[in-house]
Amino acid sequence: MLNLRKLSSLGLLVSLLGLLALAGCRQDMHDQPRFKPLAMSDFYPDMRSARPPVEGTVARGQLHEDTYFYTGKVGDNPGDYMPFPVTKDVLERGQQRFNIYCSPCHSRLGDGNGIIVQRGFRAPPSYHTDRLRKAPLGYFFEVMTFGYGAMPEYAPQIPARDRWCIVAYIRALQLSQAAASGDVPAGQAVPSESPQFRGDPGSGATLPQIAAPSQGEESK
Repeated sequence: MLNLRKLSSLGLLVSLLGLLALAGCRQDMHDQPRFKPLAMSDFYPDMRSARPPVEGTVARGQLHEDTYFYTGKVGDNPGDYMPFPVTKDVLERGQQRFNIYCSPCHSRLGDGNGIIVQRGFRAPPSYHTDRLRKAPLGYFFEVMTFGYGAMPEYAPQIPARDRWCIVAYIRALQLSQAAASGDVPAGQAVPSESPQFRGDPGSGATLPQIAAPSQGEESK
């Protein structure tokens, strides 16, 4: 009898502990009161459940204090200066990004006869027309940022600084196609000599294999 009473008491204790544990598994966090996105609410005077951000709120990384750097405009008009110094590294970066994103339509020369155009896509204007030679630098940045005509916006793919690097390289392309002999440093051939290839000149998807200069050429 004693053992049965102990077992009964133990079973009752276990049952109570189980009930206590189950009582802690409430669904308040799972089924808490909430509003679905854009649902109506009569709690606020404007009847909207979603509240507008606090005035002056800026998403992290989006405090674009330098307006010209991010728009290319001075007031309502395109500016005509670079927001940072143009160095060799800037031009090399611009050339790299241009060849990746721009040359399929504009070609590596900027004449608007890229490989996609050769396959039937609408041709963009050549950078070497008088209109675009005289266009301010901010104009090219604005077109890359917001798109123009058949050209989509490239802001999602190309960061702002890289867009400015491309702008600098576009201006270098324009100068290269319209430069006079007096604009070329002394001792440099005009036009410059074409590169000599070891074999494969490249397909656009692969890089060309340029032959190394001979010892006589290296000493020049």
